[in-house]
Amino acid sequence: MSLESEQKRWEEETLKPVLRRFPERKSKFETSSGITMPHLGLPAEMDYLVELGFPGEYPFTRGIQPTMYRGRLWTMRQYAGFASAEESNRRYRYLLQQGQTGLSVAFDLPTQIGYDADDSISAGEVGKVGVSISSLEDMEMLFKEIPLDKVSTSMTINAPAAILLAMYIAVGRRQGVDESKLRGTIQNDILKEFVARGTYIFPPAPSMRLITDIFQYCQVHVPNWNTISISGYHIREAGSTAVQEVAFTLANAIAYVQEALRAGLAVDEFAPQLSFFFNAHNNFLEEVAKYRAARRLWAQIIRQRFGASDPRSLMLRFHTQTAGSTLTAQQPENNVVRVALQALAAVLGGTQSLHTNSMDEALWLPTEKSVRVALRTQQIIGYESGVADTIDPLAGSYVIESLTSQICDQAMQYIEKIDSMGGALAAIENGFIQGEIQEAAYRFQKQVETGEQTVVGVNAFQTQEKIEVERLSVDPQIERNQRDRLTGLRARRDTSKASELIVLLDATARDRENLMPLFIECAENSLTLGEICGTLRRVWGEYQPPTWI
Repeated sequence: MSLESEQKRWEEETLKPVLRRFPERKSKFETSSGITMPHLGLPAEMDYLVELGFPGEYPFTRGIQPTMYRGRLWTMRQYAGFASAEESNRRYRYLLQQGQTGLSVAFDLPTQIGYDADDSISAGEVGKVGVSISSLEDMEMLFKEIPLDKVSTSMTINAPAAILLAMYIAVGRRQGVDESKLRGTIQNDILKEFVARGTYIFPPAPSMRLITDIFQYCQVHVPNWNTISISGYHIREAGSTAVQEVAFTLANAIAYVQEALRAGLAVDEFAPQLSFFFNAHNNFLEEVAKYRAARRLWAQIIRQRFGASDPRSLMLRFHTQTAGSTLTAQQPENNVVRVALQALAAVLGGTQSLHTNSMDEALWLPTEKSVRVALRTQQIIGYESGVADTIDPLAGSYVIESLTSQICDQAMQYIEKIDSMGGALAAIENGFIQGEIQEAAYRFQKQVETGEQTVVGVNAFQTQEKIEVERLSVDPQIERNQRDRLTGLRARRDTSKASELIVLLDATARDRENLMPLFIECAENSLTLGEICGTLRRVWGEYQPPTWI
């Protein structure tokens, strides 16, 4: 008797009589990507070695390391940065004392778009959503008493990523740490800024040049640094589905690889330093499958399309952050549960690094207590739950394997469509990617408004409450202090040397010489972030999005 005939018998004899008496609670069960969830998963035909393989081997569906968390746990990060470098430094040292194993730096909005704290455009924003960094002096204070050869640092910075990395290298030199010993990641993903976040500065061509300059410099001088973190996180935060997150992230990755090849790099020279950044969202099973699908797809793309042969080039290594967009201001304690489930999905999906959001982030900057709870969430998963004791524990689940394959198939359909448009940049310029994200976001919001999608505490299970959790606020004096510090810096530095470097920077930006060594020299001679970015703005101009966006 076949499995198919037995399934039909079960449906007729066992399932249907129950459904007539007790209808299911929804007319359809779908993931965020519209994938139908079956009543139950059944075995499906698959080529194990082609589609799954073994951990640490192509296609890396089951993980990039042969031992995964049995060797060592993922890097536990907390995304932190607020107010001044001194305040953030205190938070970093506190988190390291609490067992955090990597730093993750949030920069304020002026820093993200290349302005100094004393620029008029920065007024009211200094230190508000991250730490204010205008100079090497700030960066040095940020990492005071934190040995850069002992920690891994992730910096969420994009348009001015090369300049912030130059400052970090310069801090390492002052600590006596050779740049070859530095470990960490810069996000450095400008394409998703054009799509989902908006903290761009320069037009696409010079922006891509800065990225390949980083690739070239780090390949030789900073080999343990991840030169880019190709980010699906913000695509998902903007409202995309899980399939879109995978597809658009990998389409952007393809564009970066093509640009590096045009710049004369060989794929196996730079691909091992590529990394990725994904969201951990609410649909638990879909999220686990999403990470496995992304690994399989990237291994196939980088090998088949670009001819990569180094196993390190084929590994999709990724950081994960729990979904900020799912946090609710209502009943904020519920966010602890959301974050725990999202973090567990990331771990079961095989992440290399993880940040867990704090329960109060929908309200204000997280307090030390809420950050500690978020970190403890990871530690409980890692040390108490047992899920890290075996590799890819959900592999073989009929539903997980089916979802993994469906996400692969649907994401590849998107990638092929983007290819037909001329690639990711063309698909961004014609608005295709933005339109797909906007449509998905609108669809989800309508589901919330109609009650088809339940958000606990928001459109169901509401209570009248007075929020009494501890609050963190940024002192306005921080901005005044930052302005005063910059005034003192400019008064102390060698003015003629600073002017000489500005002229040299202008000339080099018009040429094709790698800018990274000059950025480091500028930082070491007290040129500020705003001065460096201002010079590049005068040469390259600023990106102006199409009027239809």
